[in-house]
Amino acid sequence: MWRDSYKGKRVLVTGHTGFKGGWLTLWLKALGAEVCGYSLAPNTTPSLFQAIQIRQEISHHEGNILDSTHLNRVFTEFQPEIIFHLAAQPLVRLSYLEPVLTYETNVIGTLKVLEAARRCKSVKAFVNITSDKCYENKEVSQGYKEGDPMGGYDMYSSSKGCVEILSSSYRRSFLQEPGSFSLATARAGNVIGGGDWATDRLIPDCVRSIEKGQEIVIRSPQATRPWQHVLEPLSGYLLLGYLLYTKGKKYAEEFNLGPCTDSVLTVEEVTNLVIQNYGKGTVRISHKDSLHEANLLMLDITKAKETLGWQPTYTVKDAIKKTIEWYQKFYEGKTDMRAFSLQQINDYSTSIKWKKN
Repeated sequence: MWRDSYKGKRVLVTGHTGFKGGWLTLWLKALGAEVCGYSLAPNTTPSLFQAIQIRQEISHHEGNILDSTHLNRVFTEFQPEIIFHLAAQPLVRLSYLEPVLTYETNVIGTLKVLEAARRCKSVKAFVNITSDKCYENKEVSQGYKEGDPMGGYDMYSSSKGCVEILSSSYRRSFLQEPGSFSLATARAGNVIGGGDWATDRLIPDCVRSIEKGQEIVIRSPQATRPWQHVLEPLSGYLLLGYLLYTKGKKYAEEFNLGPCTDSVLTVEEVTNLVIQNYGKGTVRISHKDSLHEANLLMLDITKAKETLGWQPTYTVKDAIKKTIEWYQKFYEGKTDMRAFSLQQINDYSTSIKWKKN
């Protein structure tokens, strides 16, 4: 599908040591891109970045996006053409404990990456990854559209709403002139896939409990989320980056890259599917948690379908099956996880039914 879209392109990925960033970096390398990664060191052990063993094949830089001096130096040396900005504090529950860190990283950090890109004249396309939680969530049954109000109950969600407002303002303030780069934002759903070991995320928590022979404890069994395999939004990011690079400001907008409506399941339903695919595990519901988390959240992806030509490929059952297969291979300890991850990318790519715009 992608042919030579990214072959030889200089692509900078912030947050490349993270879960989504690691998968994106691997995919870009498979497409022949020259990749530079800028991120903190992996913050979990194990981590996807370590499992896929890609560090030696890219220009790897460990640094904080708040460090403008280091960030600008990397931009100057690498001269990227396309930016995928994923570096963030990505956890809702941690944002209650670290509100200042969450805002500094997600809002000021994004501004510093945008500024580094504006100073670097080689940059043509910038895909800013935010979140479905950027919307003012009224917990209604219809999906949110790109023009709906930004907001957020918790500090993480509101920080992502701020990033969307920042991106729109930055585009109008600085990116209207010919020669300036094209900036788009992408909002995905609850992303799942192999190699995520973050705390307080449903499937990683399930996997840890199963591997330790412990009960899976879930907090909000009836809360619903738009679940999707990690390769789904990544395919949208790649498509968006390509369109920004080749067709410019026509696609410099906001896009929801969520799953189909039939992929919206409750936490309890997802947990039961994890146990079913793993072939073992038990679950217990806890009612002791007092931190607020949304019970209902969905995205309307009509704009992505009509404007980009993008649409989801996997059902939620496919997504969970592929995710559990990855973890099982990892914990068996007999599989080259880089090769297996590349195989999952290839399987997904050959399943795509939409065509590159």
